Amino acid sequence: MSVLPVPGPGLPDSPALPTPGVAFAGRTFDAILFDMDGTLIDSVPAVDRNWRRWAHEYGLPDADTFQIEHGTPARTFIARLLPADLVEEAYHRIHDLELHDTEGVRVLPGTVDAFASLPATRQAIVTSCTRPLAAARIGASGLVPPAVVVTADDVTHGKPDPDPFLLGAERLGVDPSRCLVVEDAPAGVAAGRAAGCAVLVVEGTHTLAQLAQAAVAPDAGASGLDTVRFAVGQDGSISVTDA
Repeated sequence: MSVLPVPGPGLPDSPALPTPGVAFAGRTFDAILFDMDGTLIDSVPAVDRNWRRWAHEYGLPDADTFQIEHGTPARTFIARLLPADLVEEAYHRIHDLELHDTEGVRVLPGTVDAFASLPATRQAIVTSCTRPLAAARIGASGLVPPAVVVTADDVTHGKPDPDPFLLGAERLGVDPSRCLVVEDAPAGVAAGRAAGCAVLVVEGTHTLAQLAQAAVAPDAGASGLDTVRFAVGQDGSISVTDA
């Protein structure tokens, strides 16, 4: 499990990240690639609840304070915690737990407006969830998803590898360098950067201070999608400013 620094002695109390209006002034994009959990929907209570139950079942010593590495595919994360011969069994167990417990999952402020402000052909969800789990959480939240949804089932290598965002751009028919990734976790930031995309982070599973101190830095930060404005120009290009 990776450990992110938190504000304290030797670290800034606030993130050193420019806002979208500053970072992307004079710049436009052809598509927006949204992470899902912590970015579009709040699933943190359900995620934490299910993973702590899972940690107890597998006898992990820190089960009561267990923290998931958000943004990383479950199988990849489990492989860091358990012997190889238990990984597949343990993966299927957490997947089953999460499929059947989505209580409290909700759409985050700004998500509906963000989707509505963008053409359907210029937006995608790129998530580390499996397709069934993504469908379960989307359904529980009431979110109407875009046509393009890339899941962990669609790629061989998940975040922090670039494959998910490269596939999202490919399915939209857009050059990755003309895409903006919107993320809330270090693994997603690293994946977006590796794909050649610009990256905007929002507070979700991590604070902006933590994200600013992560190994791979984003271009800009915002407290949430409700503080970001997407506008489509006459030529179809997308500008991103502060709301």
